[in-house]
Amino acid sequence: MLRIEGLTAAVGGTSILRGLDLAIGAGEVHAVMGPNGAGKSTLANVLAGRDGYDVAGTVTLDGVDLLGLTPEQRAAAGLFLAFQYPVEIPGVGNMYFLRTALNALRRERRQPEVGAIEFLAMAKEHMARLEMDPALLNRSVNAGFSGGEKKRNEVLQLSLLEPRLVILDETDSGLDIDALRAVAEGVDRLRRPDRAMLVITHYARLLEQLRPDRVHVLSEGRIVRSGDYELALELDAAGYGVRSGTPVR
Repeated sequence: MLRIEGLTAAVGGTSILRGLDLAIGAGEVHAVMGPNGAGKSTLANVLAGRDGYDVAGTVTLDGVDLLGLTPEQRAAAGLFLAFQYPVEIPGVGNMYFLRTALNALRRERRQPEVGAIEFLAMAKEHMARLEMDPALLNRSVNAGFSGGEKKRNEVLQLSLLEPRLVILDETDSGLDIDALRAVAEGVDRLRRPDRAMLVITHYARLLEQLRPDRVHVLSEGRIVRSGDYELALELDAAGYGVRSGTPVR
């Protein structure tokens, strides 16, 4: 479903990704772990189409060349990125923002748009699963939200937009135990046979709920080791130091 081959990315002449290869099949959840500066967020940004990177290599989603598409086209093709630090947008109502995003995708997919009343009922149903206060729909996007509310709002977008490929960029950072549980359970409920997930994280605690199919260690711009969920527990205990592909303290 997602295939990455020889992906490189640089900023201002500084190389960050150095020939990264990764393949994720439909229905699979893969986790990428690694130290700060390894290139995890760069990987997420490059896949989403953020400007400022010199990129080479091949990235396809369902056989479609993602690198040749704009961020909007990538979203229409089914890609969704949940940000590590969701942006506050004062003055833009959360309900308006979410419905506008959903209808933009539905237009691209030649589907009928959703009216305000229908969307409100839909959003409240999704929010209940995430243990979100419906009053958040009436506030500006992420403005004054707690860390947990911002991350739940990201997962709410994911739930409503129904993407094919989900990228979670350290969604667990800054969450307390209750918020982490709610977000992890919300993401876990969104697993589907026709959806792939790439979870970028420092810690095994989010993965305890998600139980990914594969865990990858990213170091110095390359994947240096892969394994199952037990690898995440090993990394959590031993740290991110890598010698010959083996994590050490």
